[in-house]
Amino acid sequence: MTPKTQSILSYIGILWLAAYFGGKSQRTDFCIYHLKQGLGLWLVAVLFNVILFFISMVSPWLAGILGYIGILFLIVMVIGIINAVNDVKKPLPVIGEMFDTQFPFLDKEKP
Repeated sequence: MTPKTQSILSYIGILWLAAYFGGKSQRTDFCIYHLKQGLGLWLVAVLFNVILFFISMVSPWLAGILGYIGILFLIVMVIGIINAVNDVKKPLPVIGEMFDTQFPFLDKEKP
């Protein structure tokens, strides 16, 4: 799997695992950067959905309105994929800068 393919797959939820385990020997700094961004986006989305689940138990009306924020996660994912396709190391909007120094286990996997 090429580094560009790994970078693109890193933003697509469960396919992050395929990007992580596929082609470790070909991994570049560009690919590691997008793996970090994709993992961070996925974790924030999962955390948001867990919180939304508990809010829905208390106030279904509020949870219904907050559920539309999920569309924003889709938009941010598409922006990340566009950055990966265009070979750009640019952080995701709003949350991307938090993940530049996170997930050091990815740095140790450099060939």
